[in-house]
Amino acid sequence: METRLVPYETLSMLQKQQLDSLQVHPEQLPFCGDIYCALNSLRVNPNPGIKGFALLADDQPVAFLLLKRPPCLPHWADEHSATLHALQVDRGQQGRGFGKACLQALPDAALLAWPQIKGIELSVDTENVAAMGLYLGAGWVDCGEAYKARVGYERRLKCAIAESTTLDL
Repeated sequence: METRLVPYETLSMLQKQQLDSLQVHPEQLPFCGDIYCALNSLRVNPNPGIKGFALLADDQPVAFLLLKRPPCLPHWADEHSATLHALQVDRGQQGRGFGKACLQALPDAALLAWPQIKGIELSVDTENVAAMGLYLGAGWVDCGEAYKARVGYERRLKCAIAESTTLDL
């Protein structure tokens, strides 16, 4: 099965409609939100500081994520980074490596969107054990506390970007 992480704006109308039906497990909603909220930030108030990406598996959307840069960068992020938000893998597709595929393709996608960035950061709730395992297993580095969350502190994780990273999206 071929997977590709592609910019939201390059999706066909059919792929956008398919993406609209992406759903995560109910217990994941507090951590990543739903697809409606994620897409709303792209559709209602477009901003050059927010980019959406869909992971296609054989041209069918199976996951989605947002990247942010100034002026939409969170207060805890380094100004030379992009931040990852709302990573969602469709609940019918979870457990098949699509989250990992998103993270592997993410540095190239981020550099294509913003060639000047030096890394990608995210914040993750320590209660989100599955996400922590995914990010740390993919080589992200825990950089400490990001901010006070609903329970304890969110952890700030970072992925450095190699300048030689390139990929045709």
